[in-house]
Amino acid sequence: MKKKSLKLAVSFILVIIVSCDEPETVVTDIVHPDGSVTRKIEMKNIQNKFEISQIQVPFDSTWTVRDSIETNGGEDTIWVKRAEKLFRNVEELNLTYLADSGSNREATRRVEFKRTFKWFNTVYRFAEIVDRRLENGYPASDFLNEEELKWFFSPDYLTEEKKNGPDSLTYRALDDTLSKKTDYWILKCMVSEWSAEFVKLTEGKAGRDLSKESLKARENELIKLIGATGDDFDSLWNNGIILRDFLGEENGEKFQTEADSAATVITEKLFFSFDDYSLRIIMPGELIGANGFADSAGVMQWPVKSDYFITEPYVMWAESKTPNKLVWIVTGVFLLFVLGGIIFRAIRK
Repeated sequence: MKKKSLKLAVSFILVIIVSCDEPETVVTDIVHPDGSVTRKIEMKNIQNKFEISQIQVPFDSTWTVRDSIETNGGEDTIWVKRAEKLFRNVEELNLTYLADSGSNREATRRVEFKRTFKWFNTVYRFAEIVDRRLENGYPASDFLNEEELKWFFSPDYLTEEKKNGPDSLTYRALDDTLSKKTDYWILKCMVSEWSAEFVKLTEGKAGRDLSKESLKARENELIKLIGATGDDFDSLWNNGIILRDFLGEENGEKFQTEADSAATVITEKLFFSFDDYSLRIIMPGELIGANGFADSAGVMQWPVKSDYFITEPYVMWAESKTPNKLVWIVTGVFLLFVLGGIIFRAIRK
C-alpha cells in the first residue's frame, strides 16, 4: 500500500514499518469438477526462513512439503519451499482462512465454488474474495479511468516490462498520473471514513453542524487543510489547530478526544499487516471467463495487494465449462431416431 499518501495517521511509526522477511509467494488453486481444490504454494526466500507467521496464506504441518535450493542466475542462493494439500471442498478451505495465523491474518478472505448444469455443458465458477477494509470510502473507479484501472490491477511484472519497453515514456507517465490519483483517492477515503467514525463518537453530543450529512459535504475542505500542512501535519493535528480550523474553535476544543479516537480507528483499518502474493487459478475443462491476467503458460493469475480491497471487496474469479458427454449422446440418439422416423414416413408415402 502507498502508505506515504495516508496523512491522517495517528502514529507515523505505522507508516514506515516494512516487513522484509516474508517470502515471495505464488498460490495455485487447482479446481476439480466435484468442488474439491488442490492448493499449491511456492515460496521463495533469500534465506532458509519460512515461519508460519510470515507466510501470506494459511499453512501448517499437514501439507506435503518439498524443499529445494535454486540460484537466480548469479551467485545468490534462493531457498524454495513447495507445499501442496487437497481440500475436499471450499468450506474446508475457508476454515483455514478463519484460523489463519500467517502474515495476512488481519485480512478477511474466503473462497466460493458454484457448479451449474446447463444441459450440454456443466459450468463452474470459482472465486477468491478479500473483504474491504473501509465502510465509507469511495470505489477506485470514481477516480481512475478504464486504462488507469487496468494498470492499477496489473501484475508488477507486466507494468515493469512496459515501463522498460519501447513505449516506456508513455507508460511511465501513466504510472506517475496513477500514483497522484491514487494518493488523492486514498486520502479522500480516509477523510470520509474519519467523518463517519467521528459522527458515531459524537452522537448525542454534537449539533446539527456536525451531522453526517454536514461533514460529508465538507470533505474537500478538510482535504485542502491537510494538503496545505505538508510535513507539519502531525504537529498541527496534535495541537488541535487543524481541527479548530475545520470545526471551529468551540467544537475543535470540545471534540478533540473524539477526533483523535476516530483517527486511531481508521489508522488501524488501513495500517495493517499485509504481504503481497500472487494467486493462480486452474479450472476444470475450458476456460470461458475470468477477470485476471494470463501468464506465460496461459494460466490466469492475480496480484493480491492491500490497495485492491480498501473500499471494495477484491474478487478474483474464473469460469469454465465441461461437456456433458452422456447428454450429447442421448440427444444425438434422439435426433437420429426422430430423423429416422421422418425418413421412414417419407418412404412409405
